[in-house]
Amino acid sequence: MFPLDSLRMKRRTFLSEAGIGLGAAALSVLLGRDLAATAPAEKRRLMRGLPGLPHFPPRVKRVIFLYMAGGPSHLETFDYKPELERLDGKPMPESFTRGQPIAQLQGQRLKILRPLTKFARHGKNGQWISDFLPYHAKIADDICILRSMVTEQINHDPAHTFMNTGTAISGRPSMGSWILYGLGAECDDLPGFVVLTSVGGRDPQPIASRQWSAGFLPSRFQGVEFNSTGDPVHYIHPPRGVSSAQQERLVQAVAQLDRHHNRLLANPEIESRVAAYETAFRMQTAVPELMDMSSEPQHVLDLYGARPGDGSFASNCLLARRLAERGVRFIQLYHRGWDHHGDLARYMRICCGLTDRPTYALLTDLKQRGLLDDTLVIWGGEFGRTPMFQGKGGPGRDHHIKGFSMWLAGGPIKGGLTYGATDDLGYNAVENVVHVHDLHATLLYLLGIDHERFTFKYQGLDMRLTGVEKARVVKEILA
Repeated sequence: MFPLDSLRMKRRTFLSEAGIGLGAAALSVLLGRDLAATAPAEKRRLMRGLPGLPHFPPRVKRVIFLYMAGGPSHLETFDYKPELERLDGKPMPESFTRGQPIAQLQGQRLKILRPLTKFARHGKNGQWISDFLPYHAKIADDICILRSMVTEQINHDPAHTFMNTGTAISGRPSMGSWILYGLGAECDDLPGFVVLTSVGGRDPQPIASRQWSAGFLPSRFQGVEFNSTGDPVHYIHPPRGVSSAQQERLVQAVAQLDRHHNRLLANPEIESRVAAYETAFRMQTAVPELMDMSSEPQHVLDLYGARPGDGSFASNCLLARRLAERGVRFIQLYHRGWDHHGDLARYMRICCGLTDRPTYALLTDLKQRGLLDDTLVIWGGEFGRTPMFQGKGGPGRDHHIKGFSMWLAGGPIKGGLTYGATDDLGYNAVENVVHVHDLHATLLYLLGIDHERFTFKYQGLDMRLTGVEKARVVKEILA
C-alpha cells in the first residue's frame, strides 16, 4: 500500500496535469451565455468562425431557407405562360426536348399542359403570382422572384444534394455548414444551424440527413434537426436524480480531459466533441425556453395559423422566427409533399394551403420586428416541373431542371422585382440565367464572404461551395 500523503500527491498531480484544478473547476460557472467572452482565444475562434471573415461588411446576419421539397411547379406559382393555354393538348415541339434530360416522361408522347390555375398581377410592380398563393400576393412588394433558375440533377435525391451542397457527390458540406464554419454562431446555447421538417401533399419522400451534413468539415458545423413533435431534441431533460449542477461539473470535467488529450493529437473532432458537450448542456435551459410559446400573443399565433407543437409548417415558421431572434445563423425548413406527377391541382391546393399563409406570416413578423433587414429568406425547391402533361386521372408534371422559379427577400434584396425569364413555354431559362452556384455565391456575398476565397483544403484540393466553374454574384437583385 502507498502512504496516504503519497496518494494525495498523486491525486493533486493527476488533477493538475489533466487540467481540472480548482481554477478550472471555478470556470464551470461560466458555461452560460458569456462563456465565449472568457474562454481561451482558440476556443473563441472555434465558436466565432475563421479569422479574416467576413471578407467585407455583411448585408445580412442569418438565413432562413423555406425549402419546398419535391419540386414546386413554377408554371402554377410564379411563371405565367399564356402560350401554354393556347397550345394545351398539342404536341410539345421536339426542338425543345430533343437531347434534353427528362425524368419519367422519357420515350413517351409529349403533350403541352395548360396552367392549372389563374394568374394575376400583384404589388406596385405587378408581379405575376398564381391564385394558389393568395397570401404571397400580399407580400409581392417584399419578394424578388427569380424566374430563370437552372440546376444539374433531375432526380430528387441528387437534386437535393446539388441544391444544398453545390455538387451531386454525397459527403460534401451543406451550405449551412459552410456558413457556420466561416462565420461561426451568434448564440452559445443553441446550434448555429437548425433544420425543421413538415409533411403534407403528394408522395412526401424522405430527406436524407446528409442534406445538412458537415461533410469533410469538422462535425460541429453540421445542422441539428429538431423533432417536429414532442421534445425537439433527445435527452433535453436531465436524467432523474441528476441535478443541473452535477451535469455542469461532469461536462466541464470531460471537456477539460478532452482538451488535455487533444494537446497531443490536435484532432478537430475532439474539439467538436467538447463543443457538443457544452452546447448540449446549455441547450437544456435554452431549448425549453425556445419552445415555450406561452409568451406569444394570440394574434401572432393567429397570424401564422399555428398550433405550437403540431409539427406543421406554420409552427415551424413561428419557431424559425424565434430561432432568428436568438441568433441562430442558418435555419432551414423542409416541407415534403411537392412531387406532383399527377393530380397536380389538388395537391397544389394542399401544399399551398399548408405553406402560403405561414410564409406570409413569417415575412410579415420578421418585418414588424426589424429582423427582415438583416435576414435573408429563400423560398424554393430542388427543381421545377415540365410544361408537358404527365399522370393518370388528374394531370401532373414531371421533374424539370432547365428553368424554374425561386424567390428571395430581406436585407438588400430588391422587393417587387421579377428577375430573369424562361421561354414562351416555360422550358428553358433564356434571360439572366441563375445557376444554383450563382445562388450560393450571392448568398455568401450577402453574408460578407467572397466565394472564390472561401475554401477548405481536402484531399489536396481547395474545395468551395460554389465549385470550380465560374459562379457570379447576382448583384442586379440587390439594392
